[in-house]
Amino acid sequence: MVSAKPQNKEKEIAFFNAHAENDEYDVFQPESNERLIATIIRLGGWARGTRIADIGCGSGVFTERLRRAGYSAIGVDISSKLIELGRIKHPEAELVQGDAENLPFESKSLDGVLLNNLVHHFPDPSLLAAEVHRVLKPGGRFVAVDPNRLNPFMWLYRDRASPFYSPVGVTENERPVLARQVTGVFRAEGFRVQTNYLAGLSYRYVASRNARALLPIYNLIDNAVFRFPFMNPLRPFVLTSGEAE
Repeated sequence: MVSAKPQNKEKEIAFFNAHAENDEYDVFQPESNERLIATIIRLGGWARGTRIADIGCGSGVFTERLRRAGYSAIGVDISSKLIELGRIKHPEAELVQGDAENLPFESKSLDGVLLNNLVHHFPDPSLLAAEVHRVLKPGGRFVAVDPNRLNPFMWLYRDRASPFYSPVGVTENERPVLARQVTGVFRAEGFRVQTNYLAGLSYRYVASRNARALLPIYNLIDNAVFRFPFMNPLRPFVLTSGEAE
């Protein structure tokens, strides 16, 4: 996952602007979104009313859920089109365009940071981790959610080493993550870090039409197989959380 190659921001912007035009980037079923946000809030341990930044917010789905849960939430995304879409869909949410590696916040100004499916968009997330540490108050916490490279489905479909890899619906920056690598990056920036895993998030949409036809099968297997405790490290999503020292 970690390399010296920087993120190609122009391709990220073009990719997500195109998704905004089709209003199609809310990928999970509503009940899965609710389960995921509940897990994020639990791991974040954030007090109600505190300032939380949702970095890589897309059209503001989770920013709005944080707002409804009682947080002073602000969403940030590199795609101006997704921010425009989010302001239409969630008019009460606070959404701004910005770069995750150069955040529009003062140092030590935030109580929490959410990185929902963002870290794996950075070939080297070290600058991202350093920026998250910069904007968090001492004792502030971040939560990151990313696809797990050890999950067989994520590896087969989204890892470039797989013979079944599909580039449809992803940018050249994306790669599923290994939990230990993400943990190492954030520890190096001064965080106390822990790892959790999550299964049972049902997709409603993926970009590839072939994969979309198989979603009911994937959702069934994911819910049936990976819910067992011994499957924990193989679950589809890695949740990395940590406290700024």
